[in-house]
Amino acid sequence: MAASGGIDLGELQARVPEVLRTPSGKVELAPPMLLADMARAWADLGSPVPELVIIGRRDLRSNNSWMHNLPTLAKGPYRCTALVHPADAARLQLADGGLAQVDSDVGRIQVQVEISADMMPGVVSLPHGWGHDLPGTQLSLAALRPGVNLNALLGDQARDPLSGNAVLSGVAIRMTALSAA
Repeated sequence: MAASGGIDLGELQARVPEVLRTPSGKVELAPPMLLADMARAWADLGSPVPELVIIGRRDLRSNNSWMHNLPTLAKGPYRCTALVHPADAARLQLADGGLAQVDSDVGRIQVQVEISADMMPGVVSLPHGWGHDLPGTQLSLAALRPGVNLNALLGDQARDPLSGNAVLSGVAIRMTALSAA
């Protein structure tokens, strides 16, 4: 139905009390479960900070692994690289385009290094959705440039205590230079 200037549906009706399903009937910004976890969270702030942590990233041309199997999207520069801040790269003697070994408490991979001032010191970024050389992978074009699987560094037992979600970011790692570019 077309109407110049839009359609007037009348005054807005307050519905929050009707649809909010909390015990108090209010928006609970500090529910008891969250407050009960605060002591643990504060204690974690005093824990030693890892020298390096790894986070995932997405790339416009490879948001999902199947996109690595489309010729139009798979062409161009190699994108399965570990982004490392210049200060970290210098300290660890990592070369742009060189190969590095990345270790976590549960796994090890070897990956090409890309030095980037866009990264925060102490944080390394690796794209998700790679590792097309694993058994059972059926992506023939993607297998030509398989990349490495970020999941190899992530444990299947690490969970956020409050939410129960898997810990997939901010995992402590160690990096060692294997070769120059």
